[in-house]
Amino acid sequence: MENEIPDKNLFMMCKKINTSALSKLTDEYHIRACRRKELGIWKGMPFDDRETAKEYEYFMTKYFEDVYKDKESLFFDKCLYVCDKNDTPIGTCFAWKAYDKITTIHWFKVVKSLEGLGIGRALLSFVMNDIKEMDYPVYLHTQPSSFRAIKLYSDFGFEILTDPIIGYRQNDFAECMPILKKYMLQKDYEKLRFAKAPKTFLEAAMSSKINEF
Repeated sequence: MENEIPDKNLFMMCKKINTSALSKLTDEYHIRACRRKELGIWKGMPFDDRETAKEYEYFMTKYFEDVYKDKESLFFDKCLYVCDKNDTPIGTCFAWKAYDKITTIHWFKVVKSLEGLGIGRALLSFVMNDIKEMDYPVYLHTQPSSFRAIKLYSDFGFEILTDPIIGYRQNDFAECMPILKKYMLQKDYEKLRFAKAPKTFLEAAMSSKINEF
């Protein structure tokens, strides 16, 4: 179903976490930092099959070099894996100070075969709960094919930004809303909230042509 959805930009902002959305992992899973030898795993994690991961390997390598390479040690401190009882990574997510100015959520993903088990909610809870109040609002970039994640983000207090341009990218808000309405449950779609981006955020996004989130 997701393969039918066009790749469009959506941006979201959370001014204050909704603590009622938080959850914890069951005992069979744990969270730890990504190890240097596991960088290849991280590069493939966003994709649901090896063929697609290989196709986008250059993109992921370039993104790492553009955004994280100069702060490589910090990346390996920040980048988190949720792992199964065998310590095998099954999901990833972390908070990152994009442009050294704004707090953003990066690369939130749970392997497709384990979606719907509450692992993603618990992982995002861990990441969001660790962000200091002074570092809010928190921002993220997503796409309409991630409509299940958008529902989760909404639960946590994220609002969809309506500004037509975010940094050097078009915000496809108007095109994405009919897609979300089609694929999301009506009750979840009706809970979506919207906001205009703060000036400080827009200025940060314009400070570099490299998309850091």
